[in-house]
Amino acid sequence: MPRTSQRFTSLLALLAGIAVFVSIQSATAYATDGPKSGFIKDMVGQLDRVKGQVESLENAIPQDKFTWRPGEGVRSISEVYLHIAGSNYFIVGFTGVKPPADSKIDEKGTTDKAKIAGALKASFDWTKDAVSKMSDADLDKEIQMFGMKTSVRNALLVLLSHIHEHLGQSIAYARTNGVVPPWTEEQQAQMKSAPKKK
Repeated sequence: MPRTSQRFTSLLALLAGIAVFVSIQSATAYATDGPKSGFIKDMVGQLDRVKGQVESLENAIPQDKFTWRPGEGVRSISEVYLHIAGSNYFIVGFTGVKPPADSKIDEKGTTDKAKIAGALKASFDWTKDAVSKMSDADLDKEIQMFGMKTSVRNALLVLLSHIHEHLGQSIAYARTNGVVPPWTEEQQAQMKSAPKKK
């Protein structure tokens, strides 16, 4: 590989590393009235990060694509976002926190982009608040989840894993419809504007 190509590849790797570091740092930076340390702080930071990605991607997809689905019997774009919103309430409910009365969300209830954005925001805000109020002692409490004994801590890990699973699905849906995730678009713009080495 020519030296210029090696240098360019190294620069790309460096920029990608910086982007990951910045996203991790931003995931742990939030209001000082939140949890101060430990697992809860990290969990809330990760919720903030994935909330931002889910909401910005939902915002980037045009309204006329919200009924698109990759095949028969598979969730559409709108259904995936409503599934995320409803599942946040459902999964946190296993920890003993009672979800609000309007937490049951029909995945086929609407394809309206603005209403879905509102449902996502309300769900993530409630979830973050519920997790923020937990203590370290709460994390070790034994609970029943899907018929098995587990801990509150593990339920929160399931929550985070579930959101990321459907974020990945949403990214694939967006890409298939010609929509670049906003955070990727931002990174690409930064790389283009970075000074070129001679």
